[in-house]
Amino acid sequence: MSVAILAPGSRTRRFSKRLTQVLVTLFGLLVLTFFIGRVMPVDPVLAIVGPDADHSTYQQVYQQLGFDKSLLTQFGIYLNNLLHGDFGNALLTGKPVLDDILRVFPATLELATMAIIVGAGLGIPLGVLAAARRNSVSDYVVRIISLAGYSTPIFWVGMMGLLLFYAWLGWVGGAGRLDLGLDGLVPRRTGLMTVDALLAGNSAVFWNAINHLVLPASLLGFHSLAYISRMTRSFMLAQLSQEFIITARVKGLTERQVIWNHAFRNILVQLLTVVALAYGSLLEGAVLIETVFSWPGFGSYLTGSLLLGDMNAVMGCVLLVGIIFVMLNLLSDMLYQLFDPRTKS
Repeated sequence: MSVAILAPGSRTRRFSKRLTQVLVTLFGLLVLTFFIGRVMPVDPVLAIVGPDADHSTYQQVYQQLGFDKSLLTQFGIYLNNLLHGDFGNALLTGKPVLDDILRVFPATLELATMAIIVGAGLGIPLGVLAAARRNSVSDYVVRIISLAGYSTPIFWVGMMGLLLFYAWLGWVGGAGRLDLGLDGLVPRRTGLMTVDALLAGNSAVFWNAINHLVLPASLLGFHSLAYISRMTRSFMLAQLSQEFIITARVKGLTERQVIWNHAFRNILVQLLTVVALAYGSLLEGAVLIETVFSWPGFGSYLTGSLLLGDMNAVMGCVLLVGIIFVMLNLLSDMLYQLFDPRTKS
């Protein structure tokens, strides 16, 4: 049996091509976001000077921001600043946008990571179970759970979860990342509250952070569970109808071996993309959960910037979301070669 191996030159060309696609995608996203931000019916100058400012003050700030120049010139200035790591200052905080994003993003990263662990950790086995027992009670239960996850508004689920598990039962923490009495006891190192608490050796803060994290992460994970379980079931049904599955059963393999060693292994590559995209969606789509739970993360920061008309912060957030999705897709492509040897040829 011969095995085709990519030559070093082919690997370099493939990497260069992929890198070019990434850069073009990000540049296109930047151009689109910039020009949409400039034509939106929001006046950032008015947001800075206030509605009671006189005309001379307004014009002075208008010129300082460069709005008296052409759109192409403004874009060139913004791109040059961006290449030097300058995203501009945020109106909401008065600080550099990059500093604000680095401050709020770890909270969303912690929330989304726990959510995808819940979503993938439960969604994949449930999808496999539903496919293996098609049209059974188990299958119908999993499909109902998926339908509920899709159709139930996440903000309503969040409020009901707070009412039931926090207000009535007292099983979990309330809004925010920590109780007020524990806030500030652990020095910020990574921005991930649980990790910082472990690094500081403070078990009280760690378990309190877990207590506050478990409910919003579980509810957010329930939403991704619906998508992941549905896609897993669909992929598994397609594999279980293949001839090699019939052959494996004829050979006397157990049903467990047929499902996990043959059918499931063939859908790993597809599941990588599903989970990666679900994770990216959680990172940028946790706005409603963060609002309900007063979670000081990326979604809350983006919402406040949009309401204020702070286009520097909005463009910085959109660019970050684009980078996240591009990098997750790139990571999926790299993992393809690990799980599917056919992509090496």
